[in-house]
Amino acid sequence: MPHPMGDFTYTWPFLAGAVVAYLLGSIPFGLLLTKLGGYGDIRHIGSGNIGATNVLRTGNKGLAALTVLLDAGKGALAVALAEQLGPDMAAIAAVFAFLGHLFPIWLGFKGGKGVATSGGILLAYAWPVGLAAMATWLALAVLTRYSSLAALIAAVLSPLYAWFLIRDPQTTEVVALLAVLVVLRHHANIRRLLKGEESKIRLGKS
Repeated sequence: MPHPMGDFTYTWPFLAGAVVAYLLGSIPFGLLLTKLGGYGDIRHIGSGNIGATNVLRTGNKGLAALTVLLDAGKGALAVALAEQLGPDMAAIAAVFAFLGHLFPIWLGFKGGKGVATSGGILLAYAWPVGLAAMATWLALAVLTRYSSLAALIAAVLSPLYAWFLIRDPQTTEVVALLAVLVVLRHHANIRRLLKGEESKIRLGKS
């Protein structure tokens, strides 16, 4: 009788790669850094999110910047390691590292919104797309001071960047999946933006 998952000797490396990428992505650096910095549980501050934008609400810009770097770095590392085993493994790592950040097992599957992590993933997986998306986010964040709006527009444009800059169907599909997940994770922000109630980026304590 054939195995329901096909030839296990072929599939197990992909399963192992998915698990490793998920575990890397699930490291909650925002939560760990704010606790180490003496700010307590970041989930009880501001929006309750574990990402860098909420870490910035502690007033510690250095800690927020480090959160961005580490969140991006874990996504990039997962993809860079997987890429050594081929493009299919890199695609799996990109998706599962992102899922790890969004739904970390350590925090009851309640994680961040994935902006920095997706940026790191894109830089490692398709660097021209990553640069274009990050430039889009930065420009819009500076112009509007809305981190969420900048992230949403950068996410929506990223599959178009992938299609025109890379022209590889698999890459475009992976980037599009990440974009959909980013948009879905920002559902509350979208509602607040439409109501004019979304918070703007602040560079210090309110």
